[in-house]
Amino acid sequence: MIAPVQDDEKQLAAAASLSYIEDGQVVGLGTGSTAALVIRGLAERVRAGLRIRGIPTSQRTHDLATQLGIPLTSLEEVQAIDVTIDGADEIDPRLDLIKGAGGALLREKIVASASRRLVIVADSSKQVAALGRGPLPVEVIGFAQALVARRIAELGATATLRRDPWGEPYVTDEGHHILDCRFAQVPDPAGLARTLSQMPGVVEHGLFVGMASVVLVASGATLTELRPR
Repeated sequence: MIAPVQDDEKQLAAAASLSYIEDGQVVGLGTGSTAALVIRGLAERVRAGLRIRGIPTSQRTHDLATQLGIPLTSLEEVQAIDVTIDGADEIDPRLDLIKGAGGALLREKIVASASRRLVIVADSSKQVAALGRGPLPVEVIGFAQALVARRIAELGATATLRRDPWGEPYVTDEGHHILDCRFAQVPDPAGLARTLSQMPGVVEHGLFVGMASVVLVASGATLTELRPR
């Protein structure tokens, strides 16, 4: 009984996020199940005459947007993105995020960092009292993954190499591996983000601290718009 409700919440949040997109904008296209709903809704508006150019955050998103007829561009062609709409795995009361369950955290963070506005869409299950309920993805160079895993373990976490359905190491769009790191909790996301970013061999991590402009959370039939304080 939970999944249908969660799906309805995702659809509600995704539909509401389309109001943040205006004609002529460059739009960052997120990755994940909720972002896919946004892309499908956006495609309907493009067919109705909305003129936008999208920048996808993963090969999966690129393929879906292309299939649906959304015009695409790249960071080589544009220097700034007007708005990016993406999902999140966890959202804390300060609107700090954990992202990366879909494996696209590197491109997602690059696109978010180049965006004037980052709109996060989520169902109610993504809200947490403190980050760390689930694993924190850390993208690493394969050569360094054992070293990075040991250093993350020294921080009190368990680092597990993500694997694909065939049991092989999961490989990101940029050719890296992912360590899924379980912390008891993350009381200082900004501090942990700095620590991870300073580790040689870490390409990127899934902590998105102070990046969200707006978070749209659907709970049942109610949509709540949250903004940083």
